[in-house]
Amino acid sequence: MHIEILTEDKSGATVVERLVTRMCREASVDADIAVRPHRGCGSLPQDPLARPPKFASSLLDLLPAKCRAYNQVFGGTDAILIVIMDSDDNDPDKLRRELYGTCRRFAPDLRSVIGLCTEEIEAWLLGDAHALLKAYPDADTDSLEEYVQDSICGTWEMLCKVICPDNYEDIIEIGYPAIGHYKASWAKMISEYMEPENNISPSFINFKMAFRTAIRKPEPVPSIPVHRRSF
Repeated sequence: MHIEILTEDKSGATVVERLVTRMCREASVDADIAVRPHRGCGSLPQDPLARPPKFASSLLDLLPAKCRAYNQVFGGTDAILIVIMDSDDNDPDKLRRELYGTCRRFAPDLRSVIGLCTEEIEAWLLGDAHALLKAYPDADTDSLEEYVQDSICGTWEMLCKVICPDNYEDIIEIGYPAIGHYKASWAKMISEYMEPENNISPSFINFKMAFRTAIRKPEPVPSIPVHRRSF
């Protein structure tokens, strides 16, 4: 099986690659996994049939064109296309419908799975407290317990507060692009210990169920012996 994973940044790429690899292993699925991080989420083009601008690099800007290319290369094979992105301020249900609609329109011969992290990928990192505390044993457990899973609260700032209780305000003030390096480091450290079954993030659980459905191969229908009557 071949699995193509499209993410909006390197942080998401690290987390999703490790979780998908572990879910494949749990299901005894031998998969070749390719992860393609992008520079931000961008937006779906007004004309999805048009050629992307020369220097386009965002996930959604390139999604229709990439779907068409993947359908040509992998259509009819045992391949899955995964799209992972933050929901940010978008309506998750509406965004999910748009993403599935794009994948089904331009890559109709591939199975597609959409994973939307509620607000940000850090919600999935906060969803596995065991992994977080193993990666950062000095984390602020009080702040971690106060976090309401998948709440709209400034998720990466909350993770920063949990991991760096003594100087989180200074880190938050740094802003982008420097904060991207922090986020990538947190994702790398925590995802090393993450296990799909331990994660309580509802948005991750939705993705996990969709992915497991996609990799599940239909069971062969047993043949029923036909007993012929002799006359």
